[in-house]
Amino acid sequence: MKQKRRAFDASFKLQVVQMIRDQGLSVGQVCRDMGLGETAVRRWLAQLDAEQSGQAGIGKPLTAEQQRIRQLEAENRQLRQDNDLLKKASAFFARELK
Repeated sequence: MKQKRRAFDASFKLQVVQMIRDQGLSVGQVCRDMGLGETAVRRWLAQLDAEQSGQAGIGKPLTAEQQRIRQLEAENRQLRQDNDLLKKASAFFARELK
């Protein structure tokens, strides 16, 4: 039987990473205590390091600032697509009027 993949929200991931950083616990110890995979926790650590250095990182953002940046980037992308569509439509209708 296949095991269901667990999903963790950003606040939980951030809490686990802060336990490792602030309390000086090892990754292995935290993983054993909380029943987590070491690979995932190490990925969360790398994600936070990337976000704190100003990079986007890989995966879902952990910090509120990076979440907001991703949201604004998606909105910006959508607005650019809408703008391009309107430009094409206006060009089409301008040709039709000639």
